[in-house]
Amino acid sequence: MLFQIYGERAGFQLFGWLLVFLGLILANEFARRSKTGGIICFLALPAGLTVYFISIYVGAAMGAQWALNNPTYLYMNSWFHYAKLYAATAGCIGFMMLKYKWSIGKTEWFKVFPFLIVAINILIAVASDFESAIKGAMAMKEYGDRWWLSSENVWLYGGWWNWLNGTAGILNIFCMTGWWGIYTSKKKDDMLWPDMTWLYILAYDVWNFQYTYLNLPTHAWYCGLALLLAPTVANALWNKGGWIQNRANTLALWCMFAQVFPLFQDASVFTTIPVLYADGFMDAAVRPTLVNPVPQGVISILALAINALALAVIIRRAIQQKKNPYKQEIFTDTRDFRLAMDRAE
Repeated sequence: MLFQIYGERAGFQLFGWLLVFLGLILANEFARRSKTGGIICFLALPAGLTVYFISIYVGAAMGAQWALNNPTYLYMNSWFHYAKLYAATAGCIGFMMLKYKWSIGKTEWFKVFPFLIVAINILIAVASDFESAIKGAMAMKEYGDRWWLSSENVWLYGGWWNWLNGTAGILNIFCMTGWWGIYTSKKKDDMLWPDMTWLYILAYDVWNFQYTYLNLPTHAWYCGLALLLAPTVANALWNKGGWIQNRANTLALWCMFAQVFPLFQDASVFTTIPVLYADGFMDAAVRPTLVNPVPQGVISILALAINALALAVIIRRAIQQKKNPYKQEIFTDTRDFRLAMDRAE
């Protein structure tokens, strides 16, 4: 088992996961089905939250207690969370420009934007993985173990698994093929990337889950499993070819929720921590004495292996078809690709 789900809180933990999973699916449907929904979710809401975030930090700088005690200021203050929120939101806006053909969204060159924004998001996570590996090594020298306390007061256990998973993330960037193969759905509700088939989605999901498990361990039950499965299920069942749009939408919306209501994950009946914390709890004031790093090592090896295999398949198909896998689509003979193209204009 990867998470500590047992005892009297297990029902709440499972119910909380279901709430997040279904909530993200419904929020994505609201955002994708109309221009109004997209504008509300990815222009109006982020603008309001930006004012809120700036107010908190200005208030904290002035010594205001309401700001210093604000959960966002206390628990969601790392560079990563803000970088991820605004990078994901930028992706959502760019995808809307492409599917509605707003401004530069009409141009051929802008079709490469989805690749660029996804690559940037992956590199943000890779940098965070490598940061944890380095700080874990520093902790080993100073304390004799790999525990280090993040700026958000979460104990992380950095090690070789972070290097492996970060490398898997870099490989994942090169697993994105057909960069210019971007289309609008007939109903104008989706931006489609047909060459992004189940092979890429699997490689991405395993890598990204492990990223959350290593670097956001107290949130991974939600931002790992629930957040990743919501767009994957939508792509598999009713939104073929729209996975990357689904992923960006759900990621941005989740980041907004988590940034404002961090205690849902950190200090409530829904809080779920991984088996990494073998002491049975995570308390910033108490340095852990026990650790179970086995899942960290095993899943990192798996993430690297799957991404290396996916890249090998891509190289093989590119050679067989005599195509550049980044300029041209190479999965045109697959069921996923055909179903996605059936939805395209």
